[in-house]
Amino acid sequence: MLRDTDPSLQAAWTRLLTTLGATPEQCRDTFADLVEHYGAPGRYYHTLEHIGAVLETTRSLWGDGPELPALLLAVWFHDAIYDTRAGDNEERSSAHAFEVLRPLGVAEDVLAEAGRLILLTKTHRTTEGDRAGQVLLDADLAILGADEAVYDRYAWAIRAEYAWVPEEQYRTGRARVLEGFLRRPRLYLTEVLFAQAESRARRNLEREVAALTSEALPGR
Repeated sequence: MLRDTDPSLQAAWTRLLTTLGATPEQCRDTFADLVEHYGAPGRYYHTLEHIGAVLETTRSLWGDGPELPALLLAVWFHDAIYDTRAGDNEERSSAHAFEVLRPLGVAEDVLAEAGRLILLTKTHRTTEGDRAGQVLLDADLAILGADEAVYDRYAWAIRAEYAWVPEEQYRTGRARVLEGFLRRPRLYLTEVLFAQAESRARRNLEREVAALTSEALPGR
């Protein structure tokens, strides 16, 4: 039985898979698989709520014209596997997408492109001409440019997902990751999100880094 979730998400999944030739039963079964993965214990941010937000931003950034099935599939599967103790979540998420979608008869070129896009979320880098990649990466990081209160809930949720990491180690590691983003010439690759959220995202990251490094820690 499916757990409680936003019915609009299941409807969106069904619409997408139907265009790719899936039957109603396949739509139900594969959505149940997504619910199971994104509802796994220990998830506080990388949930179906996150997927819904990324879908919404992806569609907004993609704009008019036909939707790209591979891009939407990448959104749905990019965090399907999320183990904070592992370093190969993107590779495993891509593999899982193939395992779920190939038996449905999804075209190999669509699968390949979805897999490529999922792997981009490992480094959040892509080439200048990769519009689909830029849209996915910006949508995935759109939370960085949220209002302070929303960003702070996101930061809390990430810490909760790494609850097993000792405090000093988490602070050091998280600050290093955020400082890496701050050193980039730009966080957002699409012109729309760059104009709308770049400055606010940088302020949020700077705020969190300051909080992570402000309190005296053992050995510091």
